[in-house]
Amino acid sequence: MPRTFTRKFSYRFAHPVATVWPALADTARFNEAAGFPKHRIEERPQADGSIRLFAKGRIGRVELAWEEFPVEWVWGQWFWHWREFSKGPIRTLGAMVTFDSVAGGCVCHYEIGATPANGLGHLVLRTGFFRRAERDFLRLCDQVAEWAKGVTPEPYSVPAHVPSAVDRQRIDAMIADMDRSDYGHGLGARLVEWVLSAQEVDVVRIRPLQMARRLSAGRRETVEAMLQAVRSGLLQQRWDLLCPRCRGAKLSVDSMERLPDRAHCSACNVDYDRDFGRNVELSFTPAPALRPVYDGEYCLGGPMTTPHVLVQVRLEPGAERDWPGRLPAGPFRYRTLDAGPWAEVMLDTDGSVPTLEIDAESVDAGAPVPPGTLRFVNRDIRSRIGVIERRDWAADALTAQAVTTYQAFRDLCGGERLRPGDGAAISQVTLMFTDLRASSALYRRIGDAPAFGQVREHFIYLARQVRRHDGAVVKTMGDAVLAAFADPADAVAAALGIQRGMAGFNSRTGADLSLKIGIHAGSCLAVTLNGRLDYFGHMVNLAARLQNQADSGEIVVSDRVRSDPGAAPLLDPLSPERGAAVLHGMTEPEVFWRIRPGD
Repeated sequence: MPRTFTRKFSYRFAHPVATVWPALADTARFNEAAGFPKHRIEERPQADGSIRLFAKGRIGRVELAWEEFPVEWVWGQWFWHWREFSKGPIRTLGAMVTFDSVAGGCVCHYEIGATPANGLGHLVLRTGFFRRAERDFLRLCDQVAEWAKGVTPEPYSVPAHVPSAVDRQRIDAMIADMDRSDYGHGLGARLVEWVLSAQEVDVVRIRPLQMARRLSAGRRETVEAMLQAVRSGLLQQRWDLLCPRCRGAKLSVDSMERLPDRAHCSACNVDYDRDFGRNVELSFTPAPALRPVYDGEYCLGGPMTTPHVLVQVRLEPGAERDWPGRLPAGPFRYRTLDAGPWAEVMLDTDGSVPTLEIDAESVDAGAPVPPGTLRFVNRDIRSRIGVIERRDWAADALTAQAVTTYQAFRDLCGGERLRPGDGAAISQVTLMFTDLRASSALYRRIGDAPAFGQVREHFIYLARQVRRHDGAVVKTMGDAVLAAFADPADAVAAALGIQRGMAGFNSRTGADLSLKIGIHAGSCLAVTLNGRLDYFGHMVNLAARLQNQADSGEIVVSDRVRSDPGAAPLLDPLSPERGAAVLHGMTEPEVFWRIRPGD
């Protein structure tokens, strides 16, 4: 039997495991920084519902083919990677990374083992293979250490992409176009320099909310700048339909109109529905004029590829195993890596974690184990991979539900719409209806042209207030406006700002206008009406009816908005007045709250 060659290297960090884990467990970025080539992955579904992963790649003139086994890990403790080759000089290759906490920091141990497949493999393993592995490991650990100290902004350093002189002129012209836009916010040059210097892993799928932190910029400003970068030619946008289990972008399209209402994840072997608030995400990638991005993977499934997964371990049939590990308090899901059931768990602050129990037809949360221990039981007759994942995974996702409430999206992406007859579920949106009081009398009193001028100025005033509070004007209807917000608190803040600013608006414009405002939050459908993305459903009608309950200078909000934990602190000091009425077209009384903001 061929001999397996092994080596173990160690590196001591002056920082705890929690600091360096996100970099060292990011196997895709580590492999890219080490200079490994990309490879292509083929997913092959099996009869038992599992998925096997096969890859092909090349190092120099040597062709490689192998089976990629799922990476295993316990967050902050260890991770293990294994490959079995069918082509090339190596038969098997595995790497185990473990961490020890020590006084003043931690020690990372990197153990690599490889079995040769032929004479060339023996030669490779006996000569420079392990020396290069150790050199790369120590070099990259040095970079992570500098990053942990705050010396460098990113954990790994790679050569920047250098555009040609002609391409650089084009890029500079695009940056200038961004800077001239109201939506550029002066972020064009910083965005471009990051894209040119970042690892390819980072630019394949750029998430705007993460980019806001990288650029130390506001979320709205960053989203607006990236949408403008698409218009200026620097970026391309795409809609990712994420699998609700593995969170992978299994389907990506370049326009909302091409989004299907269902998709299939071959990795998890599950079908899933489109949900604008949960699994449709807007992301970006560089336009070819800025930086080409090539197909392939540096590593498909390391711990930081799915950072919401804190534990992923293989269990043989009938196995019961314990690992050291702690999980924070919060919502978690127990499941297996293949298709099947799951169990939802809410962990308390006492540190005890229920046992993850796997059977042929079920996944359950069993008896709790002492703090510091994670226990897994597999009662199935086949090997299974148990997974413990966070359920609050979407914090960094700019969902379709959220981005469609940005004014920049409405202004810059007016062509984005759903297919005719298609309707997408919106689980939560806040709608604000405004209307001018006694506008007909205004037209009679001062004439059509002067009245229209005042109404137009009031539209501009409303649009500025709505955008300032992260909302978007969906449409105007005569003298009325419909605006949308992702957060009820933003809608309330916008309404208060509008009403309190009306006296100043009238003074500046010489008008004498007063507004009525209604706000409601809930679920509805996103649809295409009159060539634009719009909202449809009972919730929309209710928001409009609430506006009708308002008097001059008032805001009327639904009971749902009144009780929202973000909106309540804005409303409570104003002593909302409770009301109830059977609104037009409704059958039951609706509770609402009346607010008079004052100046």
